[in-house]
Amino acid sequence: MRSSIFGNLESQQLPPGFALQNGKMLRVQLPHEVLAKQGSMVAFQGKMDFDYEGGGLGKLLKKAVTGEGASLMRVRGEGLLYLADNADDIHLFYLENEGITVNGRNLLAFQPQLTWDIQRVQGAGIAAGGLFNTTVTGTGWVAVTTHGTPVLLDAARMPTYADGQSAVCWSTGLHVGVNRTMKVGALIGRGSGEAMQLAFSGQGFVLVQASEGAPVVTQSK
Repeated sequence: MRSSIFGNLESQQLPPGFALQNGKMLRVQLPHEVLAKQGSMVAFQGKMDFDYEGGGLGKLLKKAVTGEGASLMRVRGEGLLYLADNADDIHLFYLENEGITVNGRNLLAFQPQLTWDIQRVQGAGIAAGGLFNTTVTGTGWVAVTTHGTPVLLDAARMPTYADGQSAVCWSTGLHVGVNRTMKVGALIGRGSGEAMQLAFSGQGFVLVQASEGAPVVTQSK
């Protein structure tokens, strides 16, 4: 796996498609299709069509039950597409027949030859809330966002724990479980489930953002 966050992303050695226009804007070169978060288009040059992408009945049901998974659009056409999400920082990953697990609201865009699904974190039932994430596998580009500058943690060095809303993405090869804090009254995390964290072990990385994400604004009727 190569990524801008690892510092090993040599664009001249990789297929074209995704590039950072700047740290907060993604530039996608079409005519290839791309799947992107709905509402993330800020500009485009050329001719493009935008369609809702549900991912099939099975994924729609998972999204409805779990609340996980960003609403996606499929973009077809030719030209340059510019994507962003609330001026969050953008990080690129190029998968080479491998996978990455992403918090659904941090998933900005990925190439359509990649496969994706919604999976439950081991040890966390539906009642736990929020412990479902999107897994993307195959060969191609993935773009994720972070709210603030993230930290990259090597889970192989020692047992690693992260707030469920602050963990942006991680290697699919990691063993992921749930750690429940003994002292429930100690609000040690930033998310709503402070007494529960994601626990990571094995060979791989965890990318953690500096907050639990930008606040979601609800409109009053």
